[in-house]
Amino acid sequence: MDPVLIITGASRGIGAACAQLAARQGYRVAVNYATNRAAAEAVVDAIEKSGGRAIAVQANVADAGEAHRLFETVDRELGTVTALVNNAGITGPLTPVEQMHPAGLQDVFGVNVYSLFWCCAEAVKRMSTAHGGKGGAIVNVGSIAGRYGGMPGMVAYAASKAAVDGFTLGLAKEVGRDGIRVNCVRPGTTRTDIIIPLGGEKLASQVAAATPLGRLGEPDEIAKTILWLLSDNASFVHGALYDVSGGR
Repeated sequence: MDPVLIITGASRGIGAACAQLAARQGYRVAVNYATNRAAAEAVVDAIEKSGGRAIAVQANVADAGEAHRLFETVDRELGTVTALVNNAGITGPLTPVEQMHPAGLQDVFGVNVYSLFWCCAEAVKRMSTAHGGKGGAIVNVGSIAGRYGGMPGMVAYAASKAAVDGFTLGLAKEVGRDGIRVNCVRPGTTRTDIIIPLGGEKLASQVAAATPLGRLGEPDEIAKTILWLLSDNASFVHGALYDVSGGR
């Protein structure tokens, strides 16, 4: 049986790049999305036209019940999950801390942090040898913002991504002996739609100038690192925080 991969937030950007690369490597892929059905179905169509197997599954993974439904849908339609990429993420409102609205903070931590708890809980129940599973691999997508604090107005985002680091390290210690490897990729600024509300090409130029490699990352470059961490080539890599940031 082909391995089964769930990618949250996979309708575009890094998630979409992961889905297409994974399909080329033989995974059956669940393309999770929250609202953009057309984009998710376009990713699935591209995979299937290339001979792969994929499905699009709507679920707001910030909600525990919807995360559970996502995994149950994959159980029925693709088989038991063997790999998980927690990619769903939002920047949230660009605002200083003293102006932060509770609802905005809840949204950022719901998508960027709570979803990891809900999705990893579902994955562990299926992968863990302690639960009769055959093991698996999890990659969480963090950000170098969690290390350096992010740009002005993005304290909430940076704090949520720092939480991803801590979650990764803690879960790795918790499930490593149960056959599950857990790692984190921390991208630098990457050329995806997420940069548009942050300043678009103006921001891209500023970040590129401050990056030792002199440019932004591309989604495919992040995806290659994620798929390597999922693979047997990274069989002794566990509890690692990988910066893919062009040297920032």
